[in-house]
Amino acid sequence: MRKIIFATSNEGKMDEIRDICKDLDVELLSLKDAGIVAEIDENGTSFEENAIIKAKTVMEMTGTMVLADDSGIEVDYLNKAPGIYSARFLGEDTPYSVKNQYIIDQLAKAEGEERSARFVCVIACAFPDGRMITAKGTIEGYIAHKISGSHGFGYDPIFYVPEYSCTMADMAPEEKNKISHRGKALMKMKELLKSYL
Repeated sequence: MRKIIFATSNEGKMDEIRDICKDLDVELLSLKDAGIVAEIDENGTSFEENAIIKAKTVMEMTGTMVLADDSGIEVDYLNKAPGIYSARFLGEDTPYSVKNQYIIDQLAKAEGEERSARFVCVIACAFPDGRMITAKGTIEGYIAHKISGSHGFGYDPIFYVPEYSCTMADMAPEEKNKISHRGKALMKMKELLKSYL
């Protein structure tokens, strides 16, 4: 079975990725699984640039096929912040409970459409022969008025999906994976990979 490294140490993310890609005949390894410790300088100016930087860096270290994603939340009321800085927003070690409450507090006066937001995910795949492919997924929604839900991770508890009348963190994982930004990007990437594999 072909091994593909997914350049993340986030176990919540790996669970999602493995679930979505379970029908691909590959073994997906996280950085931890592959025993890789890498300080990657994500200095791109877009989700796509950062995903490419991560995939390329780990591919060059390992000589194997590497997938990487860069994702985040864009809050329109905050001029699309935190965007590409979502993971590092308010400091890298700041818990998401604090980040989520901060965003809710910032939107205290915002109502209706003013609360619009989206999750964005770009996945890059770096091949050992130097080829690079990318796939993008987004989901539109709103910032909830309060933190809700125990599933998911990151900003899921404040991202309200109107079609489901709940936050991403209120959804069962398999339901979330069908509609999420990462789910959509992975589905596109999976189709691209089928032709490459």
